[in-house]
Amino acid sequence: MVSEQDANWKFAQESVVEPEHIARARQHALELGAEPVDPAVGAQLAVLAAATGARNFVEIGTAAGVSGLWLLSGAPSAVLTTIDSEPEHLAVARQSFADAKVPAARARFITGRASDVLPRMNEASYDLVLVDADPEHVIEYVEHGLRLVRAGGTVLVPRALHNGRVADPVQRDDVTRALRSLIQETQQSPAVIAALSLVGDGLLQLTKVTD
Repeated sequence: MVSEQDANWKFAQESVVEPEHIARARQHALELGAEPVDPAVGAQLAVLAAATGARNFVEIGTAAGVSGLWLLSGAPSAVLTTIDSEPEHLAVARQSFADAKVPAARARFITGRASDVLPRMNEASYDLVLVDADPEHVIEYVEHGLRLVRAGGTVLVPRALHNGRVADPVQRDDVTRALRSLIQETQQSPAVIAALSLVGDGLLQLTKVTD
């Protein structure tokens, strides 16, 4: 029997109507073997982008363009910098952006390992940073993200519940422990306002309150 909580989660997930151009990008991503955020998470990204009046994003993990298109749908004049170590993922994203008529000046594609690229980026220069790659490096990437966002900027971590493993104390693999630690420590940190949404597989939201 489906619990009331599960029914509510399923309804929220299925209520999202994904724009056609993003649905096409999702299909391309899946064909490529990428793992894009689901539509409910994408809609949340668009709302956050719109609510914060974001002008500059950084995306760690391109997933063939799905999350980037959602972010840009919420902030029509923003510029996205997306980083991925897979040139093919970036190429598909570039084509999806072109198909969606996103002006070339609004997207910057960087091929490389995030751990190499992020230290070279300007601190306090971005409104939103999306961390959706290499879960084994999530703490490192979030630390970089908090350095890159301005005061009042937000770092977003989808898949923060790691397929339900984070909530299960029996699960002790490295990624689960890192995510569990990240959630617990940021809830107690005076440097951020932290919230964990159950949307998708968990969306951790960290808004920077100090420089």
